[in-house]
Amino acid sequence: MTERKPYPSDLSDERWALIEPVITAWKAAHPSVSGHQGAYDMREIVNAILYQGRTGCQWAFLPHDLPPSSAVYYYFAAWREEGTDQTIHELLRWQTREKQGRLSDPSLVVLDTQSIRAAAAVPSDTTGNDAGKRVTGRKRGLAVDVLGLVVAVVVLAASAHDNTAGTALLDRVTARTDTVQTALVDQGFKSAVVDHGAALGIGVDIVARNPADRGFVPQPKRWVVEQTYGTLALHRRLVRDYEHRPASSESRVYWAMSDVMARRLTGTSGSPWRGA
Repeated sequence: MTERKPYPSDLSDERWALIEPVITAWKAAHPSVSGHQGAYDMREIVNAILYQGRTGCQWAFLPHDLPPSSAVYYYFAAWREEGTDQTIHELLRWQTREKQGRLSDPSLVVLDTQSIRAAAAVPSDTTGNDAGKRVTGRKRGLAVDVLGLVVAVVVLAASAHDNTAGTALLDRVTARTDTVQTALVDQGFKSAVVDHGAALGIGVDIVARNPADRGFVPQPKRWVVEQTYGTLALHRRLVRDYEHRPASSESRVYWAMSDVMARRLTGTSGSPWRGA
């Protein structure tokens, strides 16, 4: 079979080497009853997931020289359900932090939410209306460290209050690590998040906007989460919520950030982010 022409989103050898041990271990833990090793190269499966995340195409529109959408979705869903996508993400996050001279887990996180529109096919029982932002869709909540690396993500209906997202994020942060002592939030989060953080041993600081400021003024430390949202928006599958399940939306964030971190760790890059 002729080797296909690579896509800009394809894994380089260096980036594949970072995640291949996790995928190989997963395959070893899920042997076929017949002993068959599978018809598709796992690197190509990951390439297809990254291609879709970067371009935003529908499952049926995956290029024919990548594995078929049925196979790609099988592994995407299996890795989502078993947390393999999060395992890859966590290992890369630890390595990225350590490369920057930091401990593997942070002591401070920044929380924020973003309401995004949902595609027409997204089930209505998983979406809602954010009246304040005039967005009907879902609410994506992130907890990031001071480098802008994602520690936790939660996806809810856009109608959910920021307090709901904030408490869920704090729960997921503490499930990931016991090192976080402080969380910074904006004024959209209320005392319920502060109280929930206190019960978990995390001090939640509400960073108030200076009344004298006019227009948009970045707030120190808190601004990093906005940079992360900007990075995610360069992955077109995340510009709008196309996923039937919120868990799939969360998985897309983990895959996008894993791609970003793998590139940082290896010093490799693909096509210009702001290209066509």
